[in-house]
Amino acid sequence: MVKRRVHVAAAAIISATGKDVLIARRPSNVDHGGLWEFPGGKLAPYETGLGGLKRELHEELGVEIRRAQPLIRIHHEYPDKHILLDVWQVHEFAGEPFGREGQAVRWVPMGELFKYPFPAANLPILRAVMLPTEYLITAEESDDALFLQRLERAMVEDGIRLVQLRAKTLDEPSYLARAEQALALCRRYSARLLLNGEPELLKHVNADGVHLTSDRLMSLERRPIAEGKWLSASTHDDRQLKQAGRLGCDFVSLSPLRTTPSHPEVFPMGWHDFQQLVERAAMPVFALGGMTRHDANHARAVGAQGIASIRDFWK
Repeated sequence: MVKRRVHVAAAAIISATGKDVLIARRPSNVDHGGLWEFPGGKLAPYETGLGGLKRELHEELGVEIRRAQPLIRIHHEYPDKHILLDVWQVHEFAGEPFGREGQAVRWVPMGELFKYPFPAANLPILRAVMLPTEYLITAEESDDALFLQRLERAMVEDGIRLVQLRAKTLDEPSYLARAEQALALCRRYSARLLLNGEPELLKHVNADGVHLTSDRLMSLERRPIAEGKWLSASTHDDRQLKQAGRLGCDFVSLSPLRTTPSHPEVFPMGWHDFQQLVERAAMPVFALGGMTRHDANHARAVGAQGIASIRDFWK
């Protein structure tokens, strides 16, 4: 049976404070009735994602989009149809949103989104909304005091709120000790900390999650940590992205986008191939490999969650 293809535009509308997002309840007489969703609707054949979204938000909520940028595109298979969700993050709008079609709408703190029942196709959007656009991977530092000084600078001066603790030169006791120090610092600035290593590390340090190497990712048969923790992974190709989807990774990094000094022998994928891979990913993707803040808007435009970097954030 040939499935019908449905193109839907949706909006993650962010409040002026940047802490809340607007969600709407689906009518009881439609598919997934009673569940919550991000406002939007089906596109007409002639409409672009943003153009159709502007129309839908005016019809449904009585608001006009002033500033928006791509957030994530999701392909989702239902038994009878293939859905493409084209999701935009709306930062500025005119008007006070209300349910013009009688639907319930509600501003919800981002950290409480998972308390609401959403259709399965919306779950990657929840992750994308809750994640920042910059992902710091820490550099190798032998001196703990210097490490903490540079980590704090990244959070204070650059606003970093997502950190991966990468320290391959440390033995396990030293790594765990540094992880405890890093976690205390991250808690002070409301940042999330992921441990780069075996999932069992979470038994010793109550960090926010674990980052898997691509080799570890491919060796697993099921998600290795609880759903309440964040799981990320390093990916380099379509096969690894599909494995990350099967394991239920919350987000991934995809590299190398450019040639890097640490891996000069690895051929970079470039923006075109990166975009093709991101289009097929089932979760938010951070661009990695020679990335700087100057690449952030380009990365978002081709579908990435944002950029991941060591050198540009670790100074």
